[in-house]
Amino acid sequence: MVTAGLSALGPWLGVLILAPVLTLHSSLQHEIIHGHPTDRQEVNDLLGFPALGLFVPYLRYRATHLAHHRDPILTDPHDDPESNFLDPAEWARLPGWYRRLLLANNTVLGRLVLGPALGLTRFYAQDLRAALRGDRQIVLAYLHHLAGCAPVLAWLVWWQAPLIPYLVACYLALSILRIRTFLEHRADPTPRARSVIVEDHGPLAWLFLFNNYHAVHHAHPQLPWYRLRRAFEAQRALVLRRNGGYRYASYGEVIGRYLLRRKDPVPHPLMRP
Repeated sequence: MVTAGLSALGPWLGVLILAPVLTLHSSLQHEIIHGHPTDRQEVNDLLGFPALGLFVPYLRYRATHLAHHRDPILTDPHDDPESNFLDPAEWARLPGWYRRLLLANNTVLGRLVLGPALGLTRFYAQDLRAALRGDRQIVLAYLHHLAGCAPVLAWLVWWQAPLIPYLVACYLALSILRIRTFLEHRADPTPRARSVIVEDHGPLAWLFLFNNYHAVHHAHPQLPWYRLRRAFEAQRALVLRRNGGYRYASYGEVIGRYLLRRKDPVPHPLMRP
């Protein structure tokens, strides 16, 4: 229905409708990775198979995200695949133009515009190096991804939907997701104080399936999305005490504070150069 809108409503209006749908699909894939909606992971993985977002292979997302859930290594640029920090030694070796891009990327505006491109480039480069070293699992994950892209591309051809606007919608969906991931983790000596609570109940929270209660999600990764808010509200004071008070009232507050201002340095502040 939505892809048909790329032709029927005009491609760019279709992009604006499709981008949040693809964002929600990514959030649903996150739920699938954590064992929902069934208790059989092979069934769940079948639901995650169609590569609607095109850019990120589901099996790679699953592998890297589950590795990310080892809380003692959260934000470590060597061990946490989802860390936004770099080793200070790597930072020191980067050319000035690339440093400036990464610094801009640590604002909300930069994360929206540059974030998907920078993140995907690094992600693909790391996977390519691993594949060239002989990592068969990564090669198989990308073959699986190509198979998952095939029905999506066939669907676009069937509806005569233009590819470029669809790719733009996929990019915008990743940009929207960057609002959630912008500050969901911070560098802190205490692992359980590294995950944020954003007490937002609006449209973005629904698109993210309430993963804005991120400290609760990391403490109880098996909880389905519709229980996260309730679990937080039942023990609000305890959760905020355990996560060191790392909390924002809404995504409006996050955007207002950091639209043009950097929240974090790029080199990990707890690592020595």
